Amino acid sequence: MRLLLRSAFCITAVLALAPAARPQSLTGLWDATVAVNQLEIPFRMEFIGEGANVKGSFLNGEERVTSTSGRLENGSLLLSFDQYASKLEATLKDGVLTGQYGRGARGNYPFRAKQFTPSRASSGEVPSIAGLWEIGVNSPKGESAWRFIVRQSGAEVSAAILRVDGDTGTLSGTYKDGKFVLSHFSGARPALLEVTPASDGVLQLVLNGKGLTATRPVEARAKGLPEPTDPSRHTSVKDPSEPFRFSFPDLSGRLVSEADPRFRGKVVLVNITGSWCPNCHDEAPFLAELYRKYRGRGLEIVALSFEEAEQLKDPTRLRAFMKQYGIEYTVLLAGEPGEAAAELTQAVNWNAWPTTFFLGRDGRVRSVHAGFPSRASGEFYTQAKEEFTSQVERLLAENTRTSR
Repeated sequence: MRLLLRSAFCITAVLALAPAARPQSLTGLWDATVAVNQLEIPFRMEFIGEGANVKGSFLNGEERVTSTSGRLENGSLLLSFDQYASKLEATLKDGVLTGQYGRGARGNYPFRAKQFTPSRASSGEVPSIAGLWEIGVNSPKGESAWRFIVRQSGAEVSAAILRVDGDTGTLSGTYKDGKFVLSHFSGARPALLEVTPASDGVLQLVLNGKGLTATRPVEARAKGLPEPTDPSRHTSVKDPSEPFRFSFPDLSGRLVSEADPRFRGKVVLVNITGSWCPNCHDEAPFLAELYRKYRGRGLEIVALSFEEAEQLKDPTRLRAFMKQYGIEYTVLLAGEPGEAAAELTQAVNWNAWPTTFFLGRDGRVRSVHAGFPSRASGEFYTQAKEEFTSQVERLLAENTRTSR
């Protein structure tokens, strides 16, 4: 009996001295997938923090989309991405996360992830596909070609497909079994791209199940194929001599029009946007920076944001979008996306999200730029920023006494 009591005492003492169970941790890189239209889209995530302070990030080349809040409790993970009005809900079991990524009215994607393991390098010779290509298309926006921009280091490739409205974000992947398999998911625009070099020098592409062909620009011109659309010539206005007009409520309900004193005698950028739009997320931080730099010299920016019905009632996502990118310029609630064409009656061939109208100090449209590329488009991203900046500087340099 004494022996039993002594043993029980020893066990109790050991348990008392043992460290408390460590909280679950997801910290580190994870290999994840979402299922979209019967395709599994692989991508990379990173988690930091524990318990009620978990943050998760979708990795997008050099950029990342990070959750605004998160919690891991009893194996249940919840991440909120307020800037997209989306949530990631998953359960951790045996080292695997399973659940769904919810985008509200835009649907739910089944989600699965496990901790990152380095992939094995491809054996044998890897073909070089780096550089600029063009993809022949017949797009609903009237385009005949897209750009395919590729960066390569051995078997590792990152790329982007650039359209008139913007790009795909960074497509990343490797070479294996005779083809490159690239993918992208950063909370939006899921994409799976297979690239197979052909013997005749072209690339055979399969983008989200659709077959395409990419050709070097020189060869495309030699074959008489059209060039990609110039975003500065895609959209125009019916009568450039007429002032550009708008009248919509701000987020407090106050009606704001082009006649508002804040715009009088100013250079104004009218930006057609929406917080649901991935390419608008690419553009917003640059516009915020441009505004901070030139507002003191007479620049104003007004965003006409077209949002879904529930967001128009309570624009929580738009507010998070503005906070995310430090937007200080005027933002107006212009209606639902499907109503945009009817509201923009002065525009000709408007169909790209985002689109920016450049107004001189007299309120008239001097130029229009369709779309906006992300950093994934490399020199085209730099070129777009330079074009916006030089146009703003030219308009600011015009006679400051000119008014509406």
